[in-house]
Amino acid sequence: MATHPANRIPGKQPRWSQRFEGVLHPFIVRFNASIRFDFTLLQEDLDGSVAHGRMLAACGVITAAEAGQIVDGLETIRREAAAGTFRPGVDTEDIHFAVERRLIELVGDVGKKLHTGRSRNDQVGTDLRLWLRGRIDELEILLRRYGQTLLRLAEDHVDTMIPGYTHLQRAQPLSLAHHLLAYVEMTQRDRQRLAQVRQRVNVSPLGAAALAGTPVPIDRRRTAAALGFADIYRNSLDAVSDRDFAVEFLAAASLMMVHLSRLSEEVILWASQEFAFVSLTDRCATGSSLMPQKKNPDVPELVRGKTGRVFGHLQALLTVMKGLPLAYNKDLQEDKEGLFDAVQTTRDCLEAMIILLEEGLRFQPRRLAEAVGSDFANATDVADYLVARGVPFREAYGLVGGLVKACLQEGVLLQDVPLERWQQVHPAFAEDIFTVLQPRQVVAARLSEGGTGFVRVREALEQAKTAFAD
Repeated sequence: MATHPANRIPGKQPRWSQRFEGVLHPFIVRFNASIRFDFTLLQEDLDGSVAHGRMLAACGVITAAEAGQIVDGLETIRREAAAGTFRPGVDTEDIHFAVERRLIELVGDVGKKLHTGRSRNDQVGTDLRLWLRGRIDELEILLRRYGQTLLRLAEDHVDTMIPGYTHLQRAQPLSLAHHLLAYVEMTQRDRQRLAQVRQRVNVSPLGAAALAGTPVPIDRRRTAAALGFADIYRNSLDAVSDRDFAVEFLAAASLMMVHLSRLSEEVILWASQEFAFVSLTDRCATGSSLMPQKKNPDVPELVRGKTGRVFGHLQALLTVMKGLPLAYNKDLQEDKEGLFDAVQTTRDCLEAMIILLEEGLRFQPRRLAEAVGSDFANATDVADYLVARGVPFREAYGLVGGLVKACLQEGVLLQDVPLERWQQVHPAFAEDIFTVLQPRQVVAARLSEGGTGFVRVREALEQAKTAFAD
């Protein structure tokens, strides 16, 4: 790239420039090289080079015959890579020079014309955007599959109830489907964020050259259209130095991992003997090397652990970017490994969670029914019962709180309290209080929009199925 030293190989004269007389230190050759990881961008580099070569011919910078030779050579490299015979070493420094060197070997001096009107600075920015755009499209497919998996599970459990918690204390009973649909909503926001990031990824820096544009009569919009970009960068300095799109993607990926990790944490709790809301199948769990009775929730634990890895990549790139003067700086070589790993980690975790939900766990409706029927999660409904009969809420709240305290001391539940005692608390209580106290009625009564009432949950399911349709 423009700020790089010319490619120099230990013990050899400089390849590109007569500016340098000395030989680069062997360790610095390795330290400087990015071919080990930016080989990932090979297909995108070839795509960008094909589009650039054809544009040069269309603009009269090179002949159509020369462009044909160049494109044929680039496609030969693509075939060699598929066959495993294109294996550039550290002496090529990066994927861009590796491709150009091999092209010159294949087609001769005409290959030296390909780099006309561009720099490795705008080239790498183009490659990275093309690569990330493709990975975002793959992640969207996985997110949709994940959402559909949650929806299928929710559809099976509309009538299954689960304790709802605040502060990890029993709060109010819920439809299990309602609980799962909360994660569907998170997933839909993840999809929306990715779509927004993709819009900003889909802008072409190609033709910005090193930092200032080029006097070569190129057509930037032609290459942008050929590569499927929606627009071009309007400022050449910004084009070669911008990595906002990568930071935004890492932020979006971090939120995806937050959501996967939150569900993972719940599954880990639910699978414990203390909760026993789910049982783990043998498809996604392992045992202990010492304790033969153990079945460990490996998948959600790994997802929970890998979340910090993606967070770290976001923080690392923010730290790289925060002090860079315009335009390109070699620091930007550090934008790739973390981004590549974050994409792979997020993709793997989504796939693992899909498998876990489809094959790795089974909800235990009987245990869940016992759980929602053995606590004071219906206390708010008692207060609402009094409010409906004209008692101010704060007064009702106090009366029910006192009764709950007495029940706890006596070791009984609200549904065990006889009607006479209810009427001692307040004369508004009647026989129908025992219907109100039933967990299924507690859930069914919550019919406010977005609530857990069974009717509302079925409506939400249908809406979500439309949003996640293929």
